[in-house]
Amino acid sequence: MKIAFYGSSLVSAYWNGAATYYRGILRALARRGYDITFFEPDVYDRQKNRDMDPPPWCKVVVYEGTVDALKAVAAEAALADIVIKASGVGFEDDLLLAEVMAAARPGALTIFWDVDAPATLAELKAAPDHPLRKALPDLDMVLTYGGGDPVVEAYRALGARDCIPVYNALDPETHYPVPADQRFSADLAFLGNRLPDREARVEEFFLEPAARLPDQAFLLGGSGWQDKPMSENITYLGHVSTRDHNAFNVSPKAVLNISRASMAENGFSPATRVFEAAGAGGCLITDAWEGIELFLKPGEEVLVARDGRDVADLLAGLTIGAARQIGQRALIRVLMEHTYGHRAGAVDSLFRRMSGGSAGASTAGSIMANSEAAE
Repeated sequence: MKIAFYGSSLVSAYWNGAATYYRGILRALARRGYDITFFEPDVYDRQKNRDMDPPPWCKVVVYEGTVDALKAVAAEAALADIVIKASGVGFEDDLLLAEVMAAARPGALTIFWDVDAPATLAELKAAPDHPLRKALPDLDMVLTYGGGDPVVEAYRALGARDCIPVYNALDPETHYPVPADQRFSADLAFLGNRLPDREARVEEFFLEPAARLPDQAFLLGGSGWQDKPMSENITYLGHVSTRDHNAFNVSPKAVLNISRASMAENGFSPATRVFEAAGAGGCLITDAWEGIELFLKPGEEVLVARDGRDVADLLAGLTIGAARQIGQRALIRVLMEHTYGHRAGAVDSLFRRMSGGSAGASTAGSIMANSEAAE
């Protein structure tokens, strides 16, 4: 089956947290025989900051950030069996949704894939006349980056025929254990861009513990933090290429995951970095959010902190040996249950079932929950 996928960017992770998610899901689907074309606009300097070439498993079409170019690529949806418009494409999203769905041929599956459901839902609830809200009843389904029951119920209440979470996972070909790199040596490292929905939590879970532990070394990666006040034991790296993520995750004693506020409130939304860290065998400390036990076992495969004081206490009592054991247990768990191969197996079954005539029927559950049966 042919998939036309309209998203932010596949070839650049620059200001594009969904890149790893797209790559993992689509590569695994390609292995199952899908013919995929990914359409992405040339915006936000992403093409100037590519971190991968167009892959052999997916055709990438980069179009100019103009309305004419958008309409031209939207017309290509007519050639696909499955038409997917993702959230946060970054250029005329509402127009792109309308053009793509109008071009989709009769009988094609039409899907909205939301990679930031809490933000999208807040926008929809605030605007009863939002174009996406009006389009929901005509789409075959909504797939989401995560969110669990709260997100599913919210989308159904807004008129979606169904909503199924497709959780993040590990791509073992891109995230795996590597030798430690002295550039990323530290007691605790955090990688994330500076965003309004995250900044206060970074202050609480990372900057405050660093100030509490002046004898320990902290490492901060990600764009936008250069003018942020921070203690002298924090080294700021700026943007860290995806090519260095494995070393970044495995070199410190522990790495930190800090959910954006909206993701933490909804729960059931493990960030891509959770699986990247586990895949590298890194010891992960994460802020607390509902549903984490479905992915990693607290205390054995991941350490969970309720606040900055917990982070400081966990780090102060963590030995290098214990950290390595936690990282190894996490690696084993995600390889057994949480790879993009697992997710793609369930997505494949869902697509084939919906294409077989059951479009519109409820498919309650999540891709993670159904993944083992699909393998």
